[in-house]
Formats: sequence, C-alpha cells, structure tokens
Amino acid sequence: MKRVKVVGAVIENERKEILAALRSPRMTLPNLWEFPGGKVEDGESSEEALIREIKEELGCTIEVFELIEDVVHEYPKVFVNLLTFKARIVDGKPTAKEHSKLEWTSFEALQDLEWAPADIPTIDHLLNQQK
Repeated sequence: MKRVKVVGAVIENERKEILAALRSPRMTLPNLWEFPGGKVEDGESSEEALIREIKEELGCTIEVFELIEDVVHEYPKVFVNLLTFKARIVDGKPTAKEHSKLEWTSFEALQDLEWAPADIPTIDHLLNQQK
C-alpha cells in the first residue's frame, strides 16, 4: 500500500482560536475538516513543507513550533503519516484557495466539527491539554 508523509498546522490566533479548513467536494475525503497543510516533498524537512504548503493553500506565512502529534492512519488506499505542529501566522491573512472554507474555532468547539480521521488524535491531544 502507498505511504504518504503529510504535515498539518495547528494555527492559533490571539483569541486562542484554532484555524480549521473544510476540504472541498473535489478533494479526497470531501467535506471533512482538517488542519491545513500537505505533502512533504523529497528533500524537504517537515517544517519547510508546512511553511510552503500554508503559503500555497492559505496565502500567508507561518512560524512553525513544536510537534504536537505523529500519527499513522490507514485509509482504504493509502497509509498517511501526519505530523501536526503548533504554528502562528507571521504575515498575511489566511484565504481558502483550495478548501471550501476556513473557520476560526474555539478549543471547545473543535469536537463539534467532523474531522478527517488522521486529524482526530491531534484534536484529542488539544482537548486534553485544555483540561
């Protein structure tokens, strides 16, 4: 089975809200929420890939901090290794270029969204930190 390494950004704003991205109907796993990010290219570090992907997907620049989760999830046709990192926007305003929409949500409301399965361990981690 194919294996893919991907990265996701847990971007928090000054109001302590987290940026969630809704996958568009034409993406795999349509209409599920995810942390924005994407595939790590050959020769890139995870952090470099995340900065590039956020620039491409959201049109803004981020600073990447510590790793939150390292998840391997088996989807029907692919194994996904998702690494999520804390991040913050240092330049620009996020705009949905590939996603259906972006939404700033409180920690408590994260569990109300229907997330892509590989993102759920990160949600659990974030909610456990809030307790």
